[in-house]
Amino acid sequence: MGITSAIVRVREHRKSEKFADAEFLINSGAVHSVVPGKIVDDLHIERYKEVSFFLADGTSIKRRVSAAYFEYEGEGGPAPVVYGEEGDTPLLGATTLESIGLVLNPFTRTVHPMRMLMAGFKE
Repeated sequence: MGITSAIVRVREHRKSEKFADAEFLINSGAVHSVVPGKIVDDLHIERYKEVSFFLADGTSIKRRVSAAYFEYEGEGGPAPVVYGEEGDTPLLGATTLESIGLVLNPFTRTVHPMRMLMAGFKE
């Protein structure tokens, strides 16, 4: 199994002039993205609540949560952000990938545009 990472741009919101580029581990098994706390602070991204997360080993940790705008290769979208503390790996999770319109191919370890689907119901 390989590791896939990407350089992703983070902004407070879509029209923010200030941004930070950082390398993120792409983890489609993680729901939210983890952004280093220094970037969250530098971009003045407001943290609005604290959430408990369960790790793979079963332990529970608390992290502050916010929202930010992510961009990758010209595509972007808003997504939840977990405030990364010392020792936390920067992660790009499934919610962010979907918001940007991307999907991870686990066989080639590459990121591609997502085939967008919309469900419709007829009466």
